[in-house]
Amino acid sequence: MIPAGRGVRVVGDVHGDARAFAIACDTDLFVVQLGDVIDYGPDSAAALRLAIDLVARRAGVFLLGNHDLKLARALAGRNVRISPALAETLAGLDEGLRAVAATAIAAAPAWLQWGHLLFVHGGFHTDMLDQPPATMADTHAGGALGRALYGEPTGRVQADGYPERSLRWVDRIPPDLVVYCGHDRRSTDGRPYVRTGLLGGKAVFLDTGAGKGGHLSWIDLPAGA
Repeated sequence: MIPAGRGVRVVGDVHGDARAFAIACDTDLFVVQLGDVIDYGPDSAAALRLAIDLVARRAGVFLLGNHDLKLARALAGRNVRISPALAETLAGLDEGLRAVAATAIAAAPAWLQWGHLLFVHGGFHTDMLDQPPATMADTHAGGALGRALYGEPTGRVQADGYPERSLRWVDRIPPDLVVYCGHDRRSTDGRPYVRTGLLGGKAVFLDTGAGKGGHLSWIDLPAGA
C-alpha cells in the first residue's frame, strides 16, 4: 500500500482539526493518518474530505479509528449512541459526503505494517503480524480488530465515564518492531509519547489533543526507515 521508495508522514488523531490536517497533508511524503479523523474539532466534514482525497490521489491512507467506525455505523442506520460530538459531525455532512464517507470508512484498514514499523489506531496485537490488515467488515479478525480500534480496556470505568485502558500490550511488542498509534492522549509535554516494552519493542503515541484543545502531531520517516 505504501509505494516503494517513498517516505512516510505519520499523522495522529485529527478529530476535526481540518486546518492542521491540511498543513500535514501538504507534503511529498506518503501520509498515514492513524484514525479518528472526525468529532470534537471545528470542521469534521473538511477533515473527512481531506482524508478521502488522500486515498483518491493515492497520496496517503487513513486508518480505521473507533470514532470513524461509529460514524459509519450511524450512517448505515445502526443503533449507536449519538454523543454530542458525533451529532455535530453528522449535522455537518451533506448527503453526498455521507455516501462517500461511508464507502471510504468501510475500506479503511485497521492497521498497516511497513517493514519493522506498524501503524494502528488503538493498540498492538500479536495477530497483526500474521494477518492482512482488517477492515470494519472483518469480524473474524477478533482480538486484533478490537485492539486496533479500542486499545486494551481494563474493564474499569474512569471518573470521566470513559473506559480505563491499559498499556500492557506495549510489553508484547517484539524487540525489532516500532508501533505508531493514536487513540490515547498519553503526552504530558505536547510531544509524542514514546514507551519501550519489556521485550524491547516501542510504541509511539501521536495523539496530542487535536480538536480537544491540544494540537495535531506528525512524524516524518524516510524511505527504508
